Amino acid sequence: MSAAALSPALERHAALDRRLVAAVRRIRVLPTVAWPAAVERAFLERAQRGDMALPQVDYARPDLARERAELEAIAAAADPGHPAGVYLIRTATSWRIAAEMLEAVGTAAVTSHAIVLYGRPGDAIPGGDASNLDAARHFVALADELGAQLALDEAAYCIPAEALRDELQATLDAFFGHGRIAVEADPELTAKAAAGATRIRLRSATCFSAYDRHQLLAHEAFVHSLTALNGREQPYLASLSRTSPRVTATQEGLAVFAELMSGSIDIGRLKRISLRILAIDMALDGADFVEVFRYFRDAGQTAVDSFNSAQRVFRGVPPTGGAAFTKDNVYLHGLLTVHTFFRWALKNNRLDLMRQLFAGKMTLHDAITLAPLFESGFIAPPQYLPPWVSEAAGLAGKLAFSLFANRIHMTAVDATDLTPGL
Repeated sequence: MSAAALSPALERHAALDRRLVAAVRRIRVLPTVAWPAAVERAFLERAQRGDMALPQVDYARPDLARERAELEAIAAAADPGHPAGVYLIRTATSWRIAAEMLEAVGTAAVTSHAIVLYGRPGDAIPGGDASNLDAARHFVALADELGAQLALDEAAYCIPAEALRDELQATLDAFFGHGRIAVEADPELTAKAAAGATRIRLRSATCFSAYDRHQLLAHEAFVHSLTALNGREQPYLASLSRTSPRVTATQEGLAVFAELMSGSIDIGRLKRISLRILAIDMALDGADFVEVFRYFRDAGQTAVDSFNSAQRVFRGVPPTGGAAFTKDNVYLHGLLTVHTFFRWALKNNRLDLMRQLFAGKMTLHDAITLAPLFESGFIAPPQYLPPWVSEAAGLAGKLAFSLFANRIHMTAVDATDLTPGL
C-alpha cells in the first residue's frame, strides 16, 4: 500500500504513531529500575561473611511529565472505533502508566503500576479456574519430584559466554544475514541474556548449558530480536518495533512458548520461572530481599543466581518487603495464554493469526483486531518467522495433539489403565 493510497483515517493514525514513537524514547523501564553490578558484588561479599544486610540501591528518578501529556493527547486523538485507533489508545495508555511507574522509582508506589502492567501472582489463567500461583506451585512440585531423576552435573558441561557468543553469532548471521544482529558479552548485565533488535547480550563470566544455548536462540533471537526486526520493516506503524509495556506478557509468553515448541525448554527452566512468581507473592506479603534471597538459595539456586532472581523481584522498589516489581509474573501466565491462543487458532482454522503475531511487538488481542490492517496492506506480513512457525505442518501436528490430549483428565487415570490386556 503506497502512502498516496492511504485513507484519511489511516493517514491520521500513521501520524499519531510517529508521535508515539517520538514520545516514548525516554521511557526506558528496565534500564531505569536495573541494579548496578556493584550492588551484587557487595551483597555477596558480605553474605560470605554472614552479614545479610539489605542492599542499598540509588535510582535516578526521571521527569516524564511532557511524555505523559503527549501520550494522553495521542490517546485522545485516536479513533476508538478504528482498529489502528484501538491499538494506539491501548499502547499510549500503557506507556503513560509506565512513565508514572518510573517517576515513582525507589518507592513502594511502583508496585501498583507494575500490577496494572504485568498482573499479580493471584491472577486467574484464561480458560480455567487456576491462578498463576497454582501453576507455579504445580511446576515447582513436579520439578522437585523429578529432580533426582533428571539432575545433571552442570559443571561437567559449561559453555563460556565468549564461546556461546561466537556460536550464536554464526547461527544468527546465517538466519538473518551477516551483521544484522550482534552478539556481545556484557560484564554489567544482571540477567543471563537480553535481546534487542540489533544486539543480544550475554552475561560475562557465566557458565551456559546446552539447554541455555537452545533457549537463547528460541527465546531471545527468534522471538524478541525477530519481532523487533519485523517491526522495523513496518511502513506505517513503527511502534510495532518497540516493546510497549502492554505487549510484555505476550512477548515473554511467546518466547517461552517458542522454547516449548522447539524442544529447548527443560523442567529446571519451568521451575526457575515458577519460583519467581512465588517470590513475587512473598514480597507482596511482606518478605524482604534477604528472605527472598534465602528462598531461592534454599530452592537449590547458587548464591549468584539467588541474588539475581531476588533482585528481579525488588527492581525499582524498596528491598524492605511489601512491594514488588511484578514483571516476572508474565512468563508463566503469558506461556499458558499463548499456548491457549495457538490451540484456539488451530481449532478455528486461523493459522494466519499465528504468523501475523510475529510481524512486530503486539498482543494476542492485536493479532486479532489488527487483521483488517494486514489484509489491506497497512501492516506488512513478517519478513522473518521462527523455524518452528515456518514448518506449519509440524506446528499443526503438535497443536492438534495437545488439543486432544488436554481432554484427558489425569486425576481420573490409574496406572492399570495404562497397561491393558494380558
